[in-house]
Amino acid sequence: MKRFPLPLLLALVLPCAPAFANESISKVNGSIHATSGQAYGDLETVNGGITVDEDTETADIQTVNGGIKIGDRARTRGISTVNGSIRVGQKVEIDGDLETVNGSIFTDRGTRIDGSMETVNGGIGLVETRLSKGIETVNGDITVGIGSVVEGGIHVNKPNFSLSLGPGRKPRVIVGPNAAVNGPLQFDREVTLYVHRSAHIGPVTGATPVPFDTDAAPND
Repeated sequence: MKRFPLPLLLALVLPCAPAFANESISKVNGSIHATSGQAYGDLETVNGGITVDEDTETADIQTVNGGIKIGDRARTRGISTVNGSIRVGQKVEIDGDLETVNGSIFTDRGTRIDGSMETVNGGIGLVETRLSKGIETVNGDITVGIGSVVEGGIHVNKPNFSLSLGPGRKPRVIVGPNAAVNGPLQFDREVTLYVHRSAHIGPVTGATPVPFDTDAAPND
């Protein structure tokens, strides 16, 4: 039997092999689906949503017109969209910022984020989440839910009408049971601020905290 040299065999086999782990995906039109248990580089599209399954690792995730969904126990870097929401499952590790303009952000139990959260026209909600670099919004409601810890504070900016699409309503800011905001809470516009009696917050500028001791904040 004739034997082929190893380099020749590799040259014949590798072009037909599956894509290497950590490969980036970039599109203009179309959604992206990162499958469970795999490792990827950057995931980028313009017109389409991005879904990352549980137990998946990626680099940066970015779209313009589409939502982003991150499964349980995934590991990612920064996540951003313009017109879409960001949904993060349980026990996710994110090494970067979460940003959207016209969309909301929600993170579930056990998630750790080494970065900040920012929206313009979208609400922000955390449940048992640790965030290292603060929250910023213009028109969005904020709920620092039960057991969550936010380092770096909260900043609600004055509306810029060239960017802001929301009506002239007051945002609701809630710091829930056993939650903490370890940093200044600065409000450059009128808001309604509710703080649970078991929560801890830093100094407040521009609002008067309203204490509550029920499971949920009062309805306005």
